[in-house]
Amino acid sequence: MIPLPTTYWTTAEGPLGPLLLTADPDGALTSLSVPGQKGGRTVLDGWRRDPGPFRAAEEQLAAYFAGELKEFRLDLRSDGTEFRERVWAALDSVPYGATTTYGEIAARIGASRAAVRAVGGAIGANPLLVLRPCHRVIGADGSLTGYAGGLDRKVRLLTLEGALGG
Repeated sequence: MIPLPTTYWTTAEGPLGPLLLTADPDGALTSLSVPGQKGGRTVLDGWRRDPGPFRAAEEQLAAYFAGELKEFRLDLRSDGTEFRERVWAALDSVPYGATTTYGEIAARIGASRAAVRAVGGAIGANPLLVLRPCHRVIGADGSLTGYAGGLDRKVRLLTLEGALGG
């Protein structure tokens, strides 16, 4: 049996609670989870705690939460189906301070209107909260629909970015 590659992890304090960050052996970030996140990661046996691969991410997250950084420049690596990867790439193109809808994301990737529910599922499965801005996706009627990290955190992030009055 081939051993799985090492997963590195650390936690970083932030206004959303302690953030769990994971990275692959190359140092690419593979997840960012918040406490109580639906589908969030938890530390597994065999993972190696090492803050080294996360210094840039911690600096950029601190600057983002301080309102000083609008775009992350980090090596991100996610592992999803081809459909999910297309949805996540579309999320990456939603600019700071802007919002989009599930239907707009579906259109951006060339999916039909009927695929909006699948797009929502892919957005909900985003393993890189905050870094890949799924919090910028809202309902077609402007409602703040689901967020795996909790609607209170979604409101905080959108307020920080100036997309909501606060």
